[in-house]
Amino acid sequence: MTVVAFSPATLHSAETAVKGEDGKYMTSEGMPTYHIGSDGTVDWYTYSGYRRYHADCHTCHGPDGQGSSYAPALAHSLKTLTYEQFMDVVVNGRQKVGVAENQVMPAFAQNVNVMCYIDDLYVYLKARADDAVPRGRPAKREDKPKLATQNEDSCLGRGG
Repeated sequence: MTVVAFSPATLHSAETAVKGEDGKYMTSEGMPTYHIGSDGTVDWYTYSGYRRYHADCHTCHGPDGQGSSYAPALAHSLKTLTYEQFMDVVVNGRQKVGVAENQVMPAFAQNVNVMCYIDDLYVYLKARADDAVPRGRPAKREDKPKLATQNEDSCLGRGG
């Protein structure tokens, strides 16, 4: 069993993140962010981002955003990548060709399993980049907000 410990210096609080009615936390600039309670409880979207990352992204980018021999460590990339830049790369893809490298990130604009959870992926990777969450599955999470389920169903074309 892996025990996940959080550094109090990295915990987001009510002063840095505001919770919306859909349960998402936002910065004062209106960008999605993570929230980690004093007891280590992560918000639903950070937890969802962990799950979605390990369903789709880890194959190339390695577990917990640590990178691999053919894709960069996103836990490092998001130290400097903005939300807008992250969105651009995920939606449109990227190709990096040089003398010693040829990296291709495919575009995921048509993949609902990525696009419906793009904010979740961002906040999870941002939390990893900020060392706010350690490697591994978060032990405690907030409940899934009802509006999150409704938004998910709508994005995926489920329900009425």
